Amino acid sequence: MTIDLTGGLDAEREFVLPGQPDDPEMRESVNAWIWDDGAEFGLPRVGIEAVGDQWETHDIQVNIALADGRVFNIFDAGKVHDPIGADGRPRTLGAGPLSYELVEPFRHWRGRLDGLAVQTTVGAQIDGSYRRGASDGPLVPVELALDLRSAVPPWEGGTLLEEAGLVLATQEEGALMGGPRFEQLFRASGRLRLGDEVYDLNGGGLRIRRAGIRRLAAFRGHVWQSALFPSGRAFGLCLYPPRPDGRPTFNEGYLFDGDGELIPARVTRAPWLRELRASGGDVSVTLETSRGETTIEGQTILSTFATMGADIGSASRLHLQQALARYSWDGETANGMIERSAVLG
Repeated sequence: MTIDLTGGLDAEREFVLPGQPDDPEMRESVNAWIWDDGAEFGLPRVGIEAVGDQWETHDIQVNIALADGRVFNIFDAGKVHDPIGADGRPRTLGAGPLSYELVEPFRHWRGRLDGLAVQTTVGAQIDGSYRRGASDGPLVPVELALDLRSAVPPWEGGTLLEEAGLVLATQEEGALMGGPRFEQLFRASGRLRLGDEVYDLNGGGLRIRRAGIRRLAAFRGHVWQSALFPSGRAFGLCLYPPRPDGRPTFNEGYLFDGDGELIPARVTRAPWLRELRASGGDVSVTLETSRGETTIEGQTILSTFATMGADIGSASRLHLQQALARYSWDGETANGMIERSAVLG
């Protein structure tokens, strides 16, 4: 197979900022959705967000979900790590208990976590008895060691479909994306420790790199999905709901055959968030390419939820689901990620 894991992107985009940027609105991040090949546990977002005007600390979010309904969260700000590697290049984005290290651009990253997480349940997140960022639950020691090996070319939103690129360049959807941003599917291995429980990780994930200015304009919801199959095939997509003014909004995705380039796609049927359900939700999606329509069936297996509002530019309260799903494509199955949001009730 011939896979250009750079996708034609400059390797410099993988290195982190070496120090505080001059622009106080400048931000960068490394985020990952990580799944095991089984359904016992998963990590539907482990990420660091750095913002220019508060550079001494970076924001951390960690979501860990177990099949029995337990959820472990870290929402905190941690002291920044030294970004400079042994070769003098800025390779590490880290804060407090969490760090990501660039080993080889577009090919290899490592992750480390060693801290305390608040224990709650997905049921408490759904019924509102646990609120995002709350710290009044039991604290559990968490350790995580990750090895991430890329398997699919990176996807930079707005580069595959002309209309999608025009929307990002001329409308507020571009501000929501936060400037230059790409994501890349990987194979993952490692180990997770939760208190006295130990889980070996053999699966995959989606890594997101963003460096730019992000202004969170009015946010009306979204659907974002991706998965990597055992054969090497993959898909990814992101779209926003129809705009009330009738103008086009961002809608772009891709299929990947296991070699060659990403195949541009547009979503024709999306699994919009309609109810808060921990597992078993239908997240099937249909994408249209030059070949015609392809339907990938999906069902959620592990979820976390949060209620968000003014903090992401919405006058209403949005429900956010960050989850893992089991997908099926022409009989081949794999775990993958889904994030979606909507104003409900």
